[in-house]
Amino acid sequence: MSNEPLQRIFIVDDDADVRDSLQWLLASVGLHAVTYETAQEFLDKCPVDARGCILMDVRMPGMSGLRAQKALAGRNINLPLIMISGHADVDMAVTAMTQGALTFLQKPFNDKTLIDHVQQALVQDQNSWRHAATMRNVHCDYQRLTKRERQVFEGVVVGQANQDIADHLGISRKTVEGHRSHMMAKMQVSSLSELIQMSVALGLVTKFGQN
Repeated sequence: MSNEPLQRIFIVDDDADVRDSLQWLLASVGLHAVTYETAQEFLDKCPVDARGCILMDVRMPGMSGLRAQKALAGRNINLPLIMISGHADVDMAVTAMTQGALTFLQKPFNDKTLIDHVQQALVQDQNSWRHAATMRNVHCDYQRLTKRERQVFEGVVVGQANQDIADHLGISRKTVEGHRSHMMAKMQVSSLSELIQMSVALGLVTKFGQN
């Protein structure tokens, strides 16, 4: 999708040689990387709308990779994380994975292996971004419905026929059909199954079922 924001790889490592070599390697396959010497610098400078993934050393002076990982959620940074570890840091890297890291790579790592993992992380980020964009659109479409259209929406997704909805709301079946048509158009769906999927995505199925 041409309107998707640029994906970048955020390299966080206190070793300048590692940062430079990783940036060069990623650039060689057409990927844009930015580097940070410390975890705190990354947390302070990472854009709020960042897209891509993070390559972070697990052991760094000051804030460690593990502490930085815990701080990501508080900064609303939800990028896939690949942890980089030395030979003595495997236990720490495993801990990072239990905290949600995508994977860890032990130094020294194979260039192709690194690129493969980065590509996988970028695909995950892309899928997450597209899902979030879809959900924003669904919520926006739902907010555009009138009160009466939402009532018809509720009746439709719990399986009520147009006449049943009309009787419940005290309006004519023809009026219900009009509201239903407008509601389906605003929700950008053409079938009941699509509408039910939207209801599930909005978290409304349980709510409707309790009414």
